[in-house]
Amino acid sequence: PLTPPPAPFPTSRQSPGPAGPPGAGVAHARPGPPSFPERPLVSARAQGPPLQRKRLLLGDRGTRLAAGGRSKSPAAMPKKGRKAAALSEEERLLLMQQKMLAEEELSKKKEDMLTQFLKDKLAKEEHNSALNMNKINLQWRTVLREVKARELRKDIEILSQTFERVVDCKDSVIRSLARDLSEAEAQYTHALCGHLHNIDQLLQLQRCRLRYLHEDYSTELEALKKEFETERRMIIELHDKESRYLRDVLLALEQNFSESEYEAKLDFQSTRDDVKNKNLEEKHYLRVQLEGTVEELWKRFQQALKNYTEATEDRKIAFETLKLKDEKSSKEIEMQMKKLQKIQDSIGILKGKIAAHMREAEEQNRHVREEKEVVLKQLQKLKSQMNQARAKARSNLAKLTLESSTALKKLRGVIEKAELTLRLAEMCRKLETEEEKVLPFYASSLSREEQEKVEQVSLEKPGEQLAQLMQDYLGLEHFWQRYNKVKLEQLSLEREKAGLRQENQKLRLLLKQYLDGISVSDEVLGQLNPLLILQHKPRAPGPAAKAHRKRPLHNVVEAAHEVPHIL
Repeated sequence: PLTPPPAPFPTSRQSPGPAGPPGAGVAHARPGPPSFPERPLVSARAQGPPLQRKRLLLGDRGTRLAAGGRSKSPAAMPKKGRKAAALSEEERLLLMQQKMLAEEELSKKKEDMLTQFLKDKLAKEEHNSALNMNKINLQWRTVLREVKARELRKDIEILSQTFERVVDCKDSVIRSLARDLSEAEAQYTHALCGHLHNIDQLLQLQRCRLRYLHEDYSTELEALKKEFETERRMIIELHDKESRYLRDVLLALEQNFSESEYEAKLDFQSTRDDVKNKNLEEKHYLRVQLEGTVEELWKRFQQALKNYTEATEDRKIAFETLKLKDEKSSKEIEMQMKKLQKIQDSIGILKGKIAAHMREAEEQNRHVREEKEVVLKQLQKLKSQMNQARAKARSNLAKLTLESSTALKKLRGVIEKAELTLRLAEMCRKLETEEEKVLPFYASSLSREEQEKVEQVSLEKPGEQLAQLMQDYLGLEHFWQRYNKVKLEQLSLEREKAGLRQENQKLRLLLKQYLDGISVSDEVLGQLNPLLILQHKPRAPGPAAKAHRKRPLHNVVEAAHEVPHIL
């Protein structure tokens, strides 16, 4: 049976409620997220198989035909059966083929009409989506501007309060510094007068000391001069005496040396003459022997040279002739090689051109084939993307709505938390002392070397993940200083309170013992009389002391100073 036609497709221009101003499809609720108009979607039946699309296009007419077909009386069925039985097999096949062709033509027409209808619908939906998106962005910007304006006003108020507080602190510091400066100037004037008086006394003392030293120096200088002159005369006399002695010794040595030198020269001359005569005799003997040998060798050399020249004369002439021929042949070979090289170069160029043309032709053919395949693939891809884009747009719209509502909730939570923090800060500000207002940050207990190490470590690039995260919270160092200071004061007050409570418990116990001692009762008479005890400590500590003993003590260490050492 054919299904009834679907309801008309809703569009973004159709308003579900009463008519309103332009952009009524977009919600104006503040501070909540803007409500988005429901995007019209094509019915799932229109995207189904061809049979369902045929049913959509047939509509009421198909329903009426189906109803009319069902309303026929069963009496007519036997006549139709008898008529079909009268037809032959070939006529029945032709009739079925004609029916199938008619149905195919009808289905093609319906598919074309459906495709055109869907294209028109898609264009309208895209236009409506762009228009609604612009309206949503406009109103969303307005909401964001108002939220940002409120945040900026609150920030300005906080900054103005902070500035006033800082100005008050600075004024107090300036007044204290001016008072310290006046006191320091008075102390400086007093110290300067005392210093100048001490300098005058020291100068007078130094002048007296220099006068005494100068007199001592003059006395010692005269004594040294006299001693120097005496020693100088003694040294000159000794020098003259030793000089005369050395001259006498030198003269005696020169006489002895001249005599020994003359004797040595005579011995050397005689020895040299003997050696010279002996060498001349040996040289003459060797010359006589070698002259005959040299003459014989020279004759042999001349004869061998003559024989070699006669034997190689013909070969030398042939060598010169072949040398000339070789030079001519080498020139011809070089010319032929140049010609062959030119021919080979031209052949290579032509082959390269032919190969380039062939590659270009193949490349063009390949590009044409690839473009054809790409166009076909893109056509199929665009068809699938169009269906996916519809589903994705609907899911993105729902996701955007959820995320915007979540973001607004988180922003409200952050704003409430910030307002609570500011209120607490104002309450704490009222409870601060004058000293804490003037000097909110206590001086560091680290030495200069430790502070330099901390600064060096803070300037280094962190390597671990924890150190990198701590770099983002360096601005909270002053906050943690004040927090740690308050924490330490709280712990000290708790400890003092516990001590006072314990002391109070002891005093209560002593008072009770005293009252028991001055009173008369059976219970008191059964115990020791505290009046007979000179110094009696409570035998059992009170519950407050036990509680104080069980209370764990925590060491509070400033995290800003410990983290660089850990890293």
